[in-house]
Amino acid sequence: MIAEFVPYCRQRLVDDPHLWASTLFDEVVALGFTGSYPSLTAAIRDLGLRPHCEACDRSKGRDTAVIAHPAGAETQWDWLELPDPPSAWGLGKHAHLLVGALAHSSRWRGVLATSEDFPHLVEAMDAVVARLGGLTKVWRFDRMSTVCYPPTGAVLPSFGEVAKHYGVTVVICPPRRGNRKGVVEKANHSAAQRWWRTLPDETTPAQAQALLDRLTARLDTRKRMLDGAPTTVGALADAEPLRPPPGVVFPAELSDERTVTAQGLVSWRGNSYSDWPVQGAAHAPHRETQTRRPPSPPRYRRGRGRAHARLDGAGVVMVRDDGHVAGLRERRSWPGSR
Repeated sequence: MIAEFVPYCRQRLVDDPHLWASTLFDEVVALGFTGSYPSLTAAIRDLGLRPHCEACDRSKGRDTAVIAHPAGAETQWDWLELPDPPSAWGLGKHAHLLVGALAHSSRWRGVLATSEDFPHLVEAMDAVVARLGGLTKVWRFDRMSTVCYPPTGAVLPSFGEVAKHYGVTVVICPPRRGNRKGVVEKANHSAAQRWWRTLPDETTPAQAQALLDRLTARLDTRKRMLDGAPTTVGALADAEPLRPPPGVVFPAELSDERTVTAQGLVSWRGNSYSDWPVQGAAHAPHRETQTRRPPSPPRYRRGRGRAHARLDGAGVVMVRDDGHVAGLRERRSWPGSR
């Protein structure tokens, strides 16, 4: 069964010697391979398809300790910086993925963000909590500057308000203790190897997020043993005593720069919003206060960015009101206007 796929596997591993076998297995299954994952890994070993890496051999065999994680006790969080995002995304050298993992069951979810600042962190955390299915008692972080003071590990007052809003306890990992949150670190590896590494260049952010959601749902079928009985990651996660999130997201103001078109429209997250027409062909900040309440009408004030509520679940829409028309009329009345 593996013979016709050997040239493909050899070439993929020559091009990328650190490609995970599980990622390669996903690819050859899509090409028609009907064998099992162990048969593929056995072929990689027996046929010597993976080039030798001295650096990887030296990193094996380090001492580790197994840490108990009671059900519903802990969610581990981490930012993953993803190199070389598609140029059409306009993000520069890195995209940002917030990963949250349930320490007991190892279910994990991730959400793309345009920045790692405080408002985008709060927005992404709320989206990850919804995907995980609820809240644990403890949130564990490394020394993120938006969560704590990195030199001391003391939680910032601003993030303390977030923890109070969600009813969780914040725990900061000691320095140089990456294994302490090994569940989310392993999730980072899976996201990088099984999703980001194979993402086509023409993929949009929405498509990339959908592919990630599909991958994480499929990884819930991973097999586990509980008290000698076989189970899966998804079954363990569904049995965890998680609390539902609050009905309202913690209020945090997002700020992104967008170009206002000649028609006075700002494109943001798939929707188009009216803006003051005089700002056409200029970069204007677009701000949003993140809530789950119904969207309020846009307000206009010349020379400043506007605040708009995002229309979650409304699809691609264009938001205009009488203020936009009044602004266009005012611009036409200026000297030299057409």
